Formats: sequence, C-alpha cells, structure tokens
Amino acid sequence: QVQLVESGGGLVQPGGSLRLSCAASGLILENYCVGWFRQAPGKEREGVSCISSRDGSTYYADSVKGRFVISRDAAKNTVYLQMNSLKPEDAAVYYCKAENALGSSWGQGTQVTVSS
Repeated sequence: QVQLVESGGGLVQPGGSLRLSCAASGLILENYCVGWFRQAPGKEREGVSCISSRDGSTYYADSVKGRFVISRDAAKNTVYLQMNSLKPEDAAVYYCKAENALGSSWGQGTQVTVSS
C-alpha cells in the first residue's frame, strides 16, 4: 500500500525555520516527481516546490525562491523541504505529492503556523 507521511510542521516565529519531511512507503520516491504544495484557509492549493525524478532538478514558486530548499534522501526514501526566513503568509497546511506516468499519491498534510 502506497503511503506518504508528512511531518515537521509546527509553530514558528517570523524569520524562523522548519524542515518538513515526506516519508514514503510502498513506492520509491526516487522514481517519482515529488512536489510540495500548500493550502491556506480560504485559498486554493498551490505548488511550492518539486524535485524531478529524472535528474533531480528542482523548481520553486517565486514566493519561496531563495528561502526554501527541496532535497531527497534516497536511502531514507524521504523528500525534505527546508523552509527558512518564514513569513506569516507561508502559514498553511503543507502536502507532498508523488507523481509519475502511472498516477499520483498525496500525503495527509502537516500544519505550518507562522506567528509571533
């Protein structure tokens, strides 16, 4: 059974950092394009970052470029999202998604709150 489990969310002050993890079972993340998405209350889910299965190339939304870093640890079958210089507008539920030509799977999400 395929399962993606996000963790690492929490409450952080503006300017702080968090590292989110997306741990997979039932699939090998290296064979998938893995993306991080977020959804704030009353807003649509938006893409934040992704890492390619083909060559490990990365993509970042303009709103997080220079502050967030996506990475992959094949040995742990986990994708990370290092979030630095967090802003109140980064607060949302963060989801990871693994996708390839055969389909996609989503995690259940982890809450990130940025507040002083």
